[in-house]
Formats: sequence, C-alpha cells, structure tokens
Amino acid sequence: MAGPLPIGDPAPRDGALPADLPIDRDTPFSAYLHVPFCRVRCGYCDFNTYTSGELRGARQDEYANTLIREIALAGRVLGDAGALRPMDTVFFGGGTPTLLPPGDLARMLDAAVSAFGITDGAEVTVEANPDTVTPEVARTLADAGVTRLSVGMQSAVPHVLAALDRTHRPENVRTAVDAAREAGLAVSVDLIYGAPGESLADWEASLDAATALESDHVSAYALIIEDGTKLARQIRRGEVPAPDDDVQADMYELADERLAAAGFDWYEVSNWARGDDQRSRHNLAYWRGSDWWGFGPGAHSHVAGLRWWNVKHPAAYAQRLAASESPAAGTERPDREAHLLERVLLETRLADGMAIVDLPEATRPRVAGLIADGLVDAGAAIRGRVRLTLKGRLLADAVVRELTD
Repeated sequence: MAGPLPIGDPAPRDGALPADLPIDRDTPFSAYLHVPFCRVRCGYCDFNTYTSGELRGARQDEYANTLIREIALAGRVLGDAGALRPMDTVFFGGGTPTLLPPGDLARMLDAAVSAFGITDGAEVTVEANPDTVTPEVARTLADAGVTRLSVGMQSAVPHVLAALDRTHRPENVRTAVDAAREAGLAVSVDLIYGAPGESLADWEASLDAATALESDHVSAYALIIEDGTKLARQIRRGEVPAPDDDVQADMYELADERLAAAGFDWYEVSNWARGDDQRSRHNLAYWRGSDWWGFGPGAHSHVAGLRWWNVKHPAAYAQRLAASESPAAGTERPDREAHLLERVLLETRLADGMAIVDLPEATRPRVAGLIADGLVDAGAAIRGRVRLTLKGRLLADAVVRELTD
C-alpha cells in the first residue's frame, strides 16, 4: 500500500466544488480510473494497491459498481459547477486493471461516457499485466471503446523480473502485444531499469526485446526506492544493493540511443513515441496542467487549480459511496508560487520545453549558465524556450532547482 495521503483541508461530504473556482470550460478534461487490485505486491511498488488478503471488507467483484457511483457523483458535481466537459482522454491504471473482467472495465467506461461525453478521437488507455491479456480480452476492450493498451513489460530478463517480484512470463509480452494489435489497439510498453543485479547487458537485452515488439510507445523509468516498500527494507538490511546512479545514467543513455535508432523520439524525459500522434495524451494532460477527475481509492483529481484526493482503502471508499457521500479525504488550492514550481518541474521535462518568459523572473538569467553547462539547448533558448539536452535530461532535477530556487 502507498504512503500516507497529503495533509490538506477537509473535503466537503457532498463533493461540491467551491463557488469561486475559476472554471475554464476550454481547458481539456480527462478521467483516471484506478483499479487497486494486484495478484502479488511487487517489492518496489508504492502505489495504492491491494492483494486479495489485504482487502478487509472490500469486494473485487463489486468494485465496478462502486466506482460507477463515484462517476455519477462527479457528473452531478461538475454539472452544478458549470464544469461539465467531454473527456479527451481516459486512463485505467492500477494495480492491474485487467484483473477485473473486461466487461467490468467496459461498464465503467460506458458510465463515464454517459456522464461526461467523450470527444471524437479520444485516447482511452488500459494498463495490463502481460499474463492477463488474451485475444478475447483485447477484443472486448476494443469493442468497448478502448484505443490503447499499456503493457507492463518491465524487463525481458528472468532474474531482473524476479528481483522486481514481477511474476509474468517474458514470452507473454509478445502474446499480449499481438492480441492488442489484432484487436486494433495502439500499444505502449513500460520498462524499469536499475533493478538489483541488473547489468548493462541485461538492460540492453530488454531494450532489444522491447524494440522488436514494434510498439507505438515506450516508457522507461529508473527504479526509485520508496520508503516502506519491501525493496527499501531489503536494501536497508544489506540483502540487495541500492541502485547505482552512474549505472542508471549509462542505462538511460543506452535507452535513448537504442530507441532513437528504432524510430522513437523522446517527448518527455522517460517517454518515447513513434511520432507525435503516439504520445500519451493522457500523461501530457497531467504534465500540462489540464483538468482531470481521478476515480477510485487514493485517486487524485484537479479542476481549475483545486486538488483533492480520495480515501485510500477500497472498503472505506465503498462505504462513503454507499452512504451517498464523496470519497474525498482532503483538498488543497496551491498558491501561485507552488503552482509555478510545479509548472517548471513538469514542463521542462517535455521535449517541447517551457517558455522562458513563464519562468520566475529572478531565475530567467540563469538559463545562460545552464546553456554553458550543456544542460539546456542553445538553439531552443534563442527561440525562447528551455529545452533539455541529453545531459540535461540526466540532471533534470538539478535544472529545476536552478530555475526555481
């Protein structure tokens, strides 16, 4: 299970939005649907997920009905606030959404479309464990309106998967991708690098396997050790080594090289796509500060600068909705300074970069020093934007600190 929820102001029990919220109906709207179930807890995972033994009163077979109640509540709340808009993107994340019957996912999607509407050509993504995707599952999802499958590959090397507590069979990644393709779905694969015992050669093998799949999109994330996870405890006890920053940097550079050679362009520090039309539009909505409603236990939402988050446990989530109450646990409205910090943090990670005039006025002169250090692209800066170089991507956090402190 994930760490504690943020500390914020109490959320209204009816979920109503503040009357003075500056709603902009031209801002794109997205929906995130959280499915918090996993067969096994991966040692590195800090997401709000639960195995069957941890549900304590919540029922997996009733989950779709419970989440649909929150969709109905959201439709009322947004309608009352004049903030109801059709969805541009929908994302089923987890956990493992495909642990639910595909018909349950279809019902949740249908409920969201009925409540909000959906734009023509909207992107609808479902995350999946490779072992849970069959041709029948893929066809059912496609028939329901899903357009994209995000497959949790993580690695192609058995001992690396074991170090991450991943239980899927490596060969089933190809099976899942083929099933998605046959159903007409776009495909993304997720990779993780820097696991205990993973060599550069292991990572190279995983990259080769991923590019051989000829997917439309690849995400590659450096392993981060989160407090409270099994892996953090193993490292603290000296049972496995902590990730090596230099090795992870070498792995990132190799990923960028191999993915570029295979026809992928980077568009965010950890994401590559085969052309602009294959970028994850849902993730771009987060990075660009659009509005979204997060459904499910522990899910976070954002509308017009207001943020809120739901109670974490599926049982508490179900109890709130059964009582016709909002599942929101807390809320906050970040001030202008916090909002600007977040903009710099997110927008500078994008290949499109961030407009220099949108930086804090006091830090704009520092762009010249970042160019001199090889962290920011000089040509992009002349055109008025901060765009990271490869070296800058490796040191993105340092760039953000320089531009915000």
